[in-house]
Amino acid sequence: MSQPTTIHFVRHGEVHNPQQILYGRLPEYRLSENGQQQARAAGAYMSTRPLAAIFSSPQPRTQETAGYIAQHHPHLTVTIDPRLDEIHSPYQGRPLSELAAIGWDLYSNIDPEFEQPADIVKRTREFIAFARQEYAGREIAAITHGDVIAFLFLVIKGVVPAAGHKPNFMELGLPEIYPNTASVSTVTFQTQEPDEVPHYIYTRPY
Repeated sequence: MSQPTTIHFVRHGEVHNPQQILYGRLPEYRLSENGQQQARAAGAYMSTRPLAAIFSSPQPRTQETAGYIAQHHPHLTVTIDPRLDEIHSPYQGRPLSELAAIGWDLYSNIDPEFEQPADIVKRTREFIAFARQEYAGREIAAITHGDVIAFLFLVIKGVVPAAGHKPNFMELGLPEIYPNTASVSTVTFQTQEPDEVPHYIYTRPY
């Protein structure tokens, strides 16, 4: 029997965001002091894993989080992969209070140039297919963003993410209302069957 293939999807740590805006893909947003502590905890949690590779979204906050993981795996370098990027949203730069007022629905009634949940699921699936082929039987880390992980969780649970749909993550088995900063969502594939539903484990290591 072949060895399982494991991907640890790590959300970045808390971000320094004194203006309280949706920072999205804005380049200057990095980890807060608390976020650095969270990322260190994620790095310590991942320190015993036999990682074959570390991938990161292009954003500074994910690269910074990846750096804390890479400290425990000095033989590896962090590879940037756009498939792990933050969502492309028209609400980037808008106050969080404004988004709360619309129920955090970032996908309804937006222009086609911006991403829908299906777009995010598609690129996540593409990354997973790549990882399962290139790192079959091994483990890798992928540092990414909240909705990327949230939509992956929904797909694993048989729920199709869609604009305007607000699923109850805890009812579906997640121990928190949404994947937390510096949490680790581990998916494990036992075979190379393309339609295999992976085993999912959620950990918040702090």
